This record gives sequence, C-alpha cells and structure tokens, in this order.
Amino acid sequence: MFPGRTLTDLGFSPREAVRGRQPWSVAQTIPAAAPAASPAPAPAEDGDPLRRSFLFQEPVGGPGGRIGEPEAAAVEEAVRRIRVLDDRHGADSIYPHTAQPLNAAYALLDAGARRRSIADRLYAGAGELAISVGWLAHDSGRLADARAHYAEALATARVTGDPALEAHAFCNAAFLARDAGRPREAVRAAQAAQRAAGRLASPRLLSLIALREAGGWAWLTDRSGCERALLRAQALFSRGPSDADPEWMTFYGEAELEGLEAQCWSALGDWGRAVEHARRAVALQNPHFTRNIALFTTELASDLLADGAPDAAAVAAGRALELMDQVKSARIRQMLDETARVLLPHGRNAVVADFLARYEPTKKGAAARQPK
Repeated sequence: MFPGRTLTDLGFSPREAVRGRQPWSVAQTIPAAAPAASPAPAPAEDGDPLRRSFLFQEPVGGPGGRIGEPEAAAVEEAVRRIRVLDDRHGADSIYPHTAQPLNAAYALLDAGARRRSIADRLYAGAGELAISVGWLAHDSGRLADARAHYAEALATARVTGDPALEAHAFCNAAFLARDAGRPREAVRAAQAAQRAAGRLASPRLLSLIALREAGGWAWLTDRSGCERALLRAQALFSRGPSDADPEWMTFYGEAELEGLEAQCWSALGDWGRAVEHARRAVALQNPHFTRNIALFTTELASDLLADGAPDAAAVAAGRALELMDQVKSARIRQMLDETARVLLPHGRNAVVADFLARYEPTKKGAAARQPK
C-alpha cells in the first residue's frame, strides 16, 4: 500500500510499541487481481499519511501466479497499516479506500495457495481485514456496510474453524448492534463471542467481550445484568496480559476498560459514575490513540453536561474539538454535535459561549463529510 515505506517512515511510532508485541518488517502492497478496475481517485498527497491512497499495482501471486509467503505477509501488513491509521485519525478519510485491499485479499483466497500454512494465514488475514474495514464503516457512520463486513469475516471464520477470528467478529458485531439500537442482539453476539473465545487462553479478550455484553445490558436498562458483566470484565482484566492475546486488541488497556464502563453508566443514567470513569479513560489513554482520546473526551463532555456541569462540559468539549482537527470520525463528530446542541441554552455562561464560538465555524466542514 505504501511501497518501500515503513510505518516509521510515515511518521508513526513503531507498531510493536503500540499495537503488538513483535516488530514486523513487511512493507509491500497486497497483490491485486489482474486485470482489475482502476482504483478510485486517491486524495492528493500533502505530507499527511492519512491522505495517501491504498494502491495495488502487482498481479496476483509470484512467478507463475503462485501464492506464497509474500502474499500472506502483505495481507497481514495491510491490516496493521489500516489499524495504525485508524488509531491516529479515525475512519472517515480511510474507509473509501479500503474496498480494493479487501477485494484483493479475497482474490488471493480464490487463487489458492498450495501450502496449508499459507492458506490458513490468508484466510485469517482476509477475515481480519474484513473486520478492520467493518470497523471503519462503523466509525464513519455506515452501519449497514459494517454489518456486511462483519458477516463476511464470520463466514470466513466458520469456513476455516478459526475461533480467534470468530470471537473477534462477534465481539465487533456486538458493539455494532449496540450502536445500531439492537441491544438484545448485542448481548447475544457478545455471548457468542465468549463461546468462541473460551477455546483461547486470553483473559483480556474475555474481559473485552464481557464489556461488550455489559454495554448491551446497559442499553436494555438492565442494571443487574450490566453490573454482573462489568464485574466479570474487571476480574478477567486483573489477570493480566497473556501471550495468547490477539494482536488486534493491544488497544485494550486500563483506559479502554474505564471508557467502556463509563459508557455503561451513562446509558443507565448514573452520571456521577459515568463522569468518574470517563475522566480516568481520558487520563490513562496512550497518546498514540488520538481517536480514542477524542472519543472519551467527547463522552466526558456529554456526561458532565448531563450531571449538571455545563461549564466543565464546555471545557471538555473544547478539548475534543481541538482533537477533531486530527480525527475524522462521523461517530465522534455526531456525539460532539449533540453536546453542542444541548449546551446552547447555557450560552450566557462565558465558558460555554467561548466553546460555541469556536464550534460554530467547524459545522459546515463536518456536515460535508457525513456519510451519504
């Protein structure tokens, strides 16, 4: 996707420092099917790695069309690159350029690999890529697209009997169902993820899945169900990391635990607890995860406002607004827009007025980026 360029060359911290435990050296494009349609026009290059396109310029496979180690590694590297870009910038500018890498990955599956180990890596890589693209669709407000991508990943997991991929797909599907207003489906998807993850040895994965279940119960206003799932999530998290933890969930640390718990208390209307946990989420977040800092800061603003502190809410919303220069996420922007709307009646407060004055000029550009 970025031929000859490493993540460090593109201005990012080494991936092993923030999104995994092992360094990776592959820096090549995913081979695309040939002949292929011309890729969608890419954003102009302006020095920002987010604005570079996902380009595919090579035929499928190596000499004679063989599918081997380079192709499997390229699919895996595509997943990592997309995740790093998303961590920093959010999904809006990335998602439109992900159809071709995903199609190319599944074209490699159709082309076939002679070695079983390579085929297994291709299936796992294509499934993880489908989940990553699904998450970008979710974060950019394209919920139907996200559901389709997660279904594709789940089908890939079932075909190959891959419990790790299945757990990941159901975990993301639970989060999507909650945000789409289907909380009971969120609970069921999280429980399915738990069954798949039970075959793995990762307490942290089970902890994250328990938080997905807690979110479903919270949106159902089932406080006892939510509290049971939260206690389970905390107990599993306290067991610490494991060598079996999937690479994709290295974002899941104490900050994420606090942020997801804050969301549960917010859904239950317990604003004091929501504020407490949202503050911790912002304070504990790794600076690499700019998108999540923007998310938790926006949620903190909303919780403060609901808790009767409009001036403190405006301060938090102002911090989130500054981060939105770097983060392009329709999901977060919609949250910030709603907070600004609810702050309007408090416009006589000097702190609120200052935020609204800074917020107003940003509305037009944000509206233009909303998914059609």
